[in-house]
Formats: sequence, structure tokens, C-alpha cells
Amino acid sequence: MNWNTLSNEDQLAEIKTASFQTPQVIFKHSTRCSISSTALNRLERATLPQGIVFYYLDIIQHRSLSNKVAELFQVQHESPQILLIKDGTCMYHESHMSISMDEIVENAFTH
Repeated sequence: MNWNTLSNEDQLAEIKTASFQTPQVIFKHSTRCSISSTALNRLERATLPQGIVFYYLDIIQHRSLSNKVAELFQVQHESPQILLIKDGTCMYHESHMSISMDEIVENAFTH
């Protein structure tokens, strides 16, 4: 999977704007957590869907940005966590072992 690295706050406005055209996914990852590593590996082994843009946020390096994501999209911070952004809002989010590429795809194209 080719992740777009989410590393600065300016990107959040870009993600929000782009979400009106193409679903955007933010994966919040803790490099210190084995559950987060397992979730990342599951996503990377899945077939990459067309028509969704994926961002990777290292919450250890960018904790304040992670907090801004939670605030902007009105989702309580968790790690690991997936946020699906469509039409400027978080339409779906999941955490820990409930993160599934199938559910991301289903929610990206049915709501």
C-alpha cells in the first residue's frame, strides 16, 4: 500500500476539501503498540481499493496533529484508528481489531 504521510495540520484542510470528490481515509498508528502494528499489517495485506485516498498518521511523532484530527472530525482519539472522511465529515470510524478494509470500502461507497 502506498500511504500518504499525514504530518502537518495544513493537510487536514486538503483532506476535508478532497473528501467531497474522493473518500479519504486516515489511519492513526502508534509505532509502540502491537495491536496497532497488527491492524496496519492487516490493511497492508488487503487489496487496495480504487477510488479511496489513504493517509498514515504516526501518533507518536505527531500527537498534537492526532488530537487536531479528533477535534476537527469530532471523533474521540483512539489508536489504532481508522477515519473515513466523505463530504467534509467523518462518516465512519473504527479502532483496534475492528479495523477492516472490507468495512472501509463498504462504507466509502454506500453512504
